[in-house]
Amino acid sequence: MSDNTYSVLLLTAAPPGQAAEAGGAFVKIDGREAVLRSIELFLNRDNVKQILLAFQPEDVEEGKRKYGSHLMFSGVKLVTGGPRWSDQLASSVDKISPDCSHVIVHDAARPAVPYTDIDALMEAASVKPAVALVTPSRTALVEVDEGGGALAIHRATQFMHLLTPQAYTREVFIDVAKSHHEIHASQLTLLKGSPLNTRCGGAGDATMMKAMLNMLPKAKIKGLDNPFQEAQW
Repeated sequence: MSDNTYSVLLLTAAPPGQAAEAGGAFVKIDGREAVLRSIELFLNRDNVKQILLAFQPEDVEEGKRKYGSHLMFSGVKLVTGGPRWSDQLASSVDKISPDCSHVIVHDAARPAVPYTDIDALMEAASVKPAVALVTPSRTALVEVDEGGGALAIHRATQFMHLLTPQAYTREVFIDVAKSHHEIHASQLTLLKGSPLNTRCGGAGDATMMKAMLNMLPKAKIKGLDNPFQEAQW
């Protein structure tokens, strides 16, 4: 593993291409919300120096009430921004610790990520400025016009599903976040990830997500260095 140090940013806004009202991060999966399970993907990692969780302004007080004790115990800091994914990226720029060389961005509605995929992402980030997990498309895609009419059929081999987490050097992350635009595809290094890494889009996905979580390999657990670490609201 490289000597990179990471700030992890978890976003609760819907990612590009998703309905703005999507609230998958707050869906309970077997009694615990996706957002809490997503946070735990990055705990107990020596090279993760900071974890930030972005809430939309209208969700902040409710988030503190529901998750405050968990966030304080885990040392997670809150960031406020929204409603768009790009807004939450931009609002986090000034919160990134100067001690972190890299930033990992993760959709808080994606709790089923194998720890081995995160290890591989961090390893690739030691030599590439921007790395994203992807999975192959398994069916052909139809390009449509605004009215839903078919324009073209594309082979599955021409496309991949873009996932999170994604890892960026600090400089690349700041450029992307401040621009309010998605990173250009030519800047990304693609890393094949697990098909278990799917997005919880709503309450109807809870059963499926539970099954996905049960299929994940078990990571070795190490105790927290400081369980009384305070979060800075």
